[in-house]
Amino acid sequence: MEPDALREIYRKAKQQGYGFFANNIADTNTLIGLLKGYSEKKSDLIIQISPGAAAFAGDGDKLVGLRILSYTVRELARNYPIRVFINLDHFTVAEMELIKVAIEEELVASIMIDASAESFEENVRISRTVKEMAEPMGILIEAELGKIKGVEDEISSDEAFLTDPDEAVEFVQRSRADLLAISVGTEHGVSKGKDITLRTDIAKAIDQSLIASGLDIPLVLHGTSGLLPEQITEMISYGICKLNKDTHYQYVYGQAAHDFYLSHTSSIVPPNTIMKQTIAADHIFKTSDWSPCKDYFDPRVVSKVVRERIKETAMELIEQVGSAGKSLFDSTGGTR
Repeated sequence: MEPDALREIYRKAKQQGYGFFANNIADTNTLIGLLKGYSEKKSDLIIQISPGAAAFAGDGDKLVGLRILSYTVRELARNYPIRVFINLDHFTVAEMELIKVAIEEELVASIMIDASAESFEENVRISRTVKEMAEPMGILIEAELGKIKGVEDEISSDEAFLTDPDEAVEFVQRSRADLLAISVGTEHGVSKGKDITLRTDIAKAIDQSLIASGLDIPLVLHGTSGLLPEQITEMISYGICKLNKDTHYQYVYGQAAHDFYLSHTSSIVPPNTIMKQTIAADHIFKTSDWSPCKDYFDPRVVSKVVRERIKETAMELIEQVGSAGKSLFDSTGGTR
């Protein structure tokens, strides 16, 4: 999945002062909406696959799901004039075998190994181990130092532990991570920007300390769904090149489906009747003058609505981070 090109887009973003949202998916509706939105904005796209998403796509089998999602992204991306990259998001030591397969089969361009729940020394050891595994393939490694409060997929923390700038330098030197995810007050899951005490001073100090030590690497911000646009702009000015986005799209997805079905209730649900899952649809059709309209209950119809809403949201967010018009895509197959 072209890790060298991914390395280049991060280098340019940090050099020129813009960023990229990294977007989690679990199905093709979100993926296609993202592909359409990013293509229109001429921005390269980072797709994230979490352990939970892999389990969902594989009906409980994470390896099957990882392959399904990776192959789907790869095949669909061929139809769009942008670069598309896959990152494994919040994979832990529990998924080490999956990480090995992802590396061996070159399913991804980067891997986020999350050992932030471990001690500093163990975090360094685990992150360094994954780095050494991935290095022959050129796959980028993102590690995390500090803890982010909240629930994200299969990762949960009741408390936040902010990243120490001095520890960040030692951690990157020893782990050899290509990207560093930092904890500066954001939260996983549903939150409101006004309720977040964002420690931009810590982000700035981490970036400056790394640069002074000859480690000018991209920083990563998780839990961005509750941030305000001005907060995002400020964080990018302090070395944040990758900002994770998951909960926001989940909400947009659910709201789009809700609005669609609510506006077409009379065409889907029999009047004065609650159709239970145990009642066959053909029984309802045969015993009533009413009949549903396939134009509205066909799942492909609501899927198109969801994809369009995801696309619109993606285009708005791309403008926030400034990646519009920055794609490295070259129709000849090279990198521009």
